[in-house]
Amino acid sequence: MSLVRSDCSPVVARRYAMLIDVGYLYAAAAEVLLGATSRREYKVDAEKLINTLITRAADQLPGGELLRVYWFDAARDRVPTVDQRVIAAMALVKVRLGNLNSRGQQKGVDAMIRTDLEQLARHGAISEAILLAGDEDMVPAVEIAQAYGVRVHVWGVEPPYGTNQAERLLWEADTLDEISAEFCKPYFTKLGTAAAASAKIVGAPMAEPEPQQPSPASVFGGRHSVAVTMSAADALEEAEMARPSFVRSTTGDKFGQDTVTGIGEYVAHKWILTRGRENIADLLPGPTLPTVIDKELLVEAEKELGYSLREHPGARIWVRDGFWERVNREFDIEG
Repeated sequence: MSLVRSDCSPVVARRYAMLIDVGYLYAAAAEVLLGATSRREYKVDAEKLINTLITRAADQLPGGELLRVYWFDAARDRVPTVDQRVIAAMALVKVRLGNLNSRGQQKGVDAMIRTDLEQLARHGAISEAILLAGDEDMVPAVEIAQAYGVRVHVWGVEPPYGTNQAERLLWEADTLDEISAEFCKPYFTKLGTAAAASAKIVGAPMAEPEPQQPSPASVFGGRHSVAVTMSAADALEEAEMARPSFVRSTTGDKFGQDTVTGIGEYVAHKWILTRGRENIADLLPGPTLPTVIDKELLVEAEKELGYSLREHPGARIWVRDGFWERVNREFDIEG
């Protein structure tokens, strides 16, 4: 139920934006639903959650036009996770990423929210803003947006007790709305002990480079760990050294199953190196990949082969099989 101030008359909406602090949304919902304190303890069906939030906004601002959803999250070195890449491909959704430090703390997210809200108001891009956040740092941006004539509707997640939003932020809002635990429940799933433990593993495997014509088995069989401080550039260099020689010598001819499967393994190997185990763990248990990730896998494979797979559905299956063989081996999953 909406908690709208008695002194606020109904809003006639024109164009509005939704600005969502994902860290607040996830933490607050996970606490009230699951008693979870770490993001490694649960998974979120973000696509469905976002679409439901959009529907809720349309119901509360009838006749309004959604400009877009701003999805403020964080990632290590600002390298997007699998879930974030899927969200970024959604229509009318813009992912903004702050940095996630080694202690799991978000850096730069609040500043991005404030900047976007102020800029949208300053340039007259919106007349209404829905802000799903809880931090008092949002107050100056709310005040500035209101000074430009924007009505700011602050949404919060039902707390298990007390409040999970700053009192000053609630004071400054034009209207308030509380998202219930029941509303969030369909989109949050607590992970089992094994899955949560797997998500906590940090590091990535590194294959030993072979100087002369390495086989896929020799390239992908190694299980040595890489220091967590390895940069993306260093990881790509490692992946390049581990690249099978048959990839380099491709001439554009059609390839057999072993070669194409090896390409799928190589792409998975590179992904694990550059994005880390925690990111790849988001794909498990498989074998179906999110559409946006599946497309990227096939594009990467085609680049390595120098050959289009659009007319070869069997070869696309081999690429996916190779990808999952590598991932399953990395996570000790029996096929």
